[in-house]
Amino acid sequence: MKIAFTAEETGWDSQMDPRFGRTAYILIYDDVKDELAFIDNRENANAAHGAGPQTAQKLLEISPDILITGNGPGGNSAMLLKKINMKIYTGAGEFCVKEAYQAYQKGELKEF
Repeated sequence: MKIAFTAEETGWDSQMDPRFGRTAYILIYDDVKDELAFIDNRENANAAHGAGPQTAQKLLEISPDILITGNGPGGNSAMLLKKINMKIYTGAGEFCVKEAYQAYQKGELKEF
């Protein structure tokens, strides 16, 4: 299973980015391979509009099973992600990525 996280940096100890579209990085954890990778999303940080759908498009290409974020994607982005049956969990904005993963495992995050 692949889990995507919105993050401010590129490692397990990175602070979660509560934003979806303008997140600095998307971290991808593959729990089968026990590998953590990342995608640089900083070009969307200052986008005047369309940051959410652009970030959603990146996720569509990766096809993670789950997205863990702070506030959740906006309407257009959420519609795109729901088309591929991606589960979205919110409420992780105050955690680091590792803590967000642990909160997900314990069922402490909200399903979007």
